[in-house]
Amino acid sequence: MHRSGVESKWIRSFAQQFSACGVGPRTVAAILCETGSRTENVVASRHALAELGASQFLVEVPTPVQSERVPVRSTGASDAVQGLRGVIAALSHADIVIDCTVEGMLHAKELGQILVGGTRLMMVSNEHPEILERIGVDPGLERRVKAGVSRLRRAREMHVTSAAGTDLRIAIAGCPLGGNWGYCTEPGTRSHWPGGLIAAFPTAGSVNGTLIFAPGDANLTFKRYFESHVSVRIEQDYITAIEGDGLDGELLRSYIAAWGDREAYAVSHVGWGMNERARWDSMVMYDKNDFNGTELRVFAGNFLFSTGANEHAGRFTKGHFDLPMRNCTIALDGEVIVDKGVLKGELASSEN
Repeated sequence: MHRSGVESKWIRSFAQQFSACGVGPRTVAAILCETGSRTENVVASRHALAELGASQFLVEVPTPVQSERVPVRSTGASDAVQGLRGVIAALSHADIVIDCTVEGMLHAKELGQILVGGTRLMMVSNEHPEILERIGVDPGLERRVKAGVSRLRRAREMHVTSAAGTDLRIAIAGCPLGGNWGYCTEPGTRSHWPGGLIAAFPTAGSVNGTLIFAPGDANLTFKRYFESHVSVRIEQDYITAIEGDGLDGELLRSYIAAWGDREAYAVSHVGWGMNERARWDSMVMYDKNDFNGTELRVFAGNFLFSTGANEHAGRFTKGHFDLPMRNCTIALDGEVIVDKGVLKGELASSEN
């Protein structure tokens, strides 16, 4: 163990991850962090880049003052950079940015300026490094995710059902979509670790139906499992009713209402998880400070429903939920690609 508290095995894991991103002796890497970042991940990133022979520099910015009366969690839209031109310029001159900010830069407003010249971004999710080590890199995931993205791109409608009563229809023809397999090698691309997610951002007026959250589904903003059934009605992209007599329903209603913003009721993105190494039940093993929930976003066969900002539909808000659901059936134009939470066909791992 290093005096920093970072174990050698974590450094090896980070080095394997960055190597999958094509990092080597000719790479110029920037580590982006903030004063509130997880120290172990920043230090492990620094040592891993050194082991790979990359040239590196560190950009640390102050964690911004909390400006909202509502706690902001798990948005993927860090505001740590604060539009600082010097920071953006420095990051944009690196070959790769290792993103160790608390919320992550995937949806940050500055990301386009950072990537425009060919810089790529590898977001290290704000997880305890044990989680990152355990999931590691799956070389077979890229092929399967690309197959899923191809199938999604050809579809006109996604239909999600479950034995609990979920019945949701989403028009997806022509909407922005993509996939993530946990590493990035192409200029101007971004990824996050852990990876293994296929997601679509429906255009305005595309989502209608009912979601029934059941015990074992997860609310990653709250970092807790549902313990009771909650029914959510969606009409023309917006939640119009949240029904449930237990604490789960009350918390969901209270948090969304606290924003005082209609867009907090809107659909952000929808998709499904592809990572066979990720576990739906892992959240019970970690304290909230050690867990950001990316593993639950990507576990194989989950239906991931998210509320909040969707720039492709012209909607912006800091209110955000990522809500991975188990045991759902997902059909694209009538073809089942996830059956009761199990990936089918070419999307499934050959290890199963």
